[in-house]
Amino acid sequence: MWHFISDNISHAIQQDFICDDIREVSGGDSHRAYKISDGRRRFFVKVDVAPQKESFDAEAHGLSLLHEAAHVRIPKVICTGSTQEHAYIVLEHLTLGDGESTDWREMGRQLAKLHLHTESQYGCHFNNFIGRTRQINQWDTDWASFYSEHRIGTMLRMMATNGIRFVNIDSATQQIYNLLKGYQPEASLLHGDLWRGNVAFFKHTPVLFDPACYYGDRETDMAMTELFGPFPAAFYEGYREVWPLSDCYQQRRPVYQLYHLLNHALMFGGAYVTTAQETLKQLQKH
Repeated sequence: MWHFISDNISHAIQQDFICDDIREVSGGDSHRAYKISDGRRRFFVKVDVAPQKESFDAEAHGLSLLHEAAHVRIPKVICTGSTQEHAYIVLEHLTLGDGESTDWREMGRQLAKLHLHTESQYGCHFNNFIGRTRQINQWDTDWASFYSEHRIGTMLRMMATNGIRFVNIDSATQQIYNLLKGYQPEASLLHGDLWRGNVAFFKHTPVLFDPACYYGDRETDMAMTELFGPFPAAFYEGYREVWPLSDCYQQRRPVYQLYHLLNHALMFGGAYVTTAQETLKQLQKH
C-alpha cells in the first residue's frame, strides 16, 4: 500500500517521494491516520477500506472548496487514491495544537468571512458525507424544503432502514418544514460539521478540516459549535464583530442541532436515539 501511496504523492508533487518513516497517529472514529516522511517532507495520510474512496474524494472536494474561499487555513490536498484493499487521502502535514483566546476570536472572524461566500441556491454541486453518513446536497431554491427533506427527512429514512424508527417520517419532515417555512437566509458556504474535533491551530493560525460542505444557513454551522460543548466565548465574539446573528437564531438552533443528533443516533445508537426523540418532541411544542 505504501508503495502505491508514495508513487501517487510523487506524481502529485512532481518530485520523487519514498516514505521510509511511517507513524500512526490519532485520527478519527472511522479511519486510521499516519504521519509519513522521507526525511525531508512530511504528509498526513488517512486510510480506510477501499469502498471509502468516495468519501475521501468528497472530503478532498470540500477542502478545495473551502480553500478557494481563502479566509480560513485548510490543509492542502495532495492526492487521493485506492488499492485493492484500501482507500486513502494524503494532506499536507500541519503540527496542530490548542488555541489561545485571541486565536479563537480570529477563528470566529474568519468563519464569518467564509459565510459571506454565498450562492443563489441551497445545496452543492457534489454530494458528500457527514461522518460515514451520506449527505445529499441536491440544489433547491427554498431553504425550508432543502433542510426538511435533504437533512431531516433523508436522515430519518436512513435510520428507519437501519431499524431505528421512533416517529412518523412524513409528519416529522413536515413539522420541520413548517418551522422554517418562509425563512430564506443567505446560502452561505458552510463547513457542515463544525465541532471541536474538526478545529485546531497551527502556529496560532486557525485551521479547519474534515468538512461536510454545502451552501445553506450559516446558523447551522453555529448551532453545531454549541451542540457538544460550545467553543470558547472569544470565538462567538469574533464572529459577531464581522456578521452578528439574528435574534431568532436561538429559536432555530435546536432545529439545526437535530440533524447532527439524528446522525449520531444512526451511527452510534444508544442515548443519541433518546436525545433525538426528545428534541423532536420539544420542537412539536413550538
